[in-house]
Amino acid sequence: MTIPETSLAPLPWHAGERQLQDHAGVAARMAQIGPKVIRDYMPDQHRDFFAQLPFLVAGAVDGQGDPWAGVLEGEPGFAVSPDPRTLRVTAMPDVDDPLRAGLGPGQAVGLLGIELHTRRRNRMNGRIAGWDGKRFDVAVAQSFGNCPQYIQSRDFYLSRAPSMRFAAALPERAGLDDAARALIAASDTFFVASYVDRDESAGGRGVDVSHRGGKPGFVRVDGDVLTIPDFSGNRFFNTLGNLTANPVAGLLFVDFERGDVLQLCGRAEVILDDPAIAAFEGAERLWRVHVRRVVRRPGALALRWRFDAYSPTALATGQWPAA
Repeated sequence: MTIPETSLAPLPWHAGERQLQDHAGVAARMAQIGPKVIRDYMPDQHRDFFAQLPFLVAGAVDGQGDPWAGVLEGEPGFAVSPDPRTLRVTAMPDVDDPLRAGLGPGQAVGLLGIELHTRRRNRMNGRIAGWDGKRFDVAVAQSFGNCPQYIQSRDFYLSRAPSMRFAAALPERAGLDDAARALIAASDTFFVASYVDRDESAGGRGVDVSHRGGKPGFVRVDGDVLTIPDFSGNRFFNTLGNLTANPVAGLLFVDFERGDVLQLCGRAEVILDDPAIAAFEGAERLWRVHVRRVVRRPGALALRWRFDAYSPTALATGQWPAA
């Protein structure tokens, strides 16, 4: 869906984001905050942060208009910033990763740098400006930080060299199988890719990828429909604003112990006023994904993470709303 130029506010917010901000009663505050916290360059602390990460979460849109979220991994230093307006990534998705179909010269991409053991995260959205099939540069369009809310602390290790390809994806499915449902039902973390198409004068296509977390089971699974509570956050409404303007989402679930990856996409709907919201303790709104494409890739990641269910970080913050 293209948002007409006449409905666009000055950057950084588009019409879908503004609609959600209006509904939450924070539009005036976000109009002041937005230009201060969303930049068209990366500050030095973000540049240093990306350079120390062993993985990035990326979002891109394939030729069918479906967004996919996936993991790019490498030894720390595989993503570096040669200047404040560029991030260079020396890693590519596997050939069986649906994320790959959305990457190429000039394509819009969303990147999330997240460090689970420190619970830090920063986001960067832009366009691929340099590409040789083995690495790519992203020209910054939006750069901003996020708070550590709802991030579960985990320590990582490499089970093999990231350059070693391990497993092939299972055939793409039109819906969830039992293994996919079980992974979703046990997850305390997932990532979501979304996008909006604006007039070129307003920046053109913008892709975003973000983190979602809660207690295991916070995502409700009903057949091929996922219902997700939306808890209090930064009030930017980047993801839900995109889904309001363009109701399609790509979700990524990871089995952190086994390195399995589940990627799916489908039609999305944002639920702002409904008695069903009360069934999710702490939720301010809900959103649903009607799954129609699923790719499951067992053992795809070289990275593994160790998790302590009684992590002092999680318990001390009190940031785990009930599902």
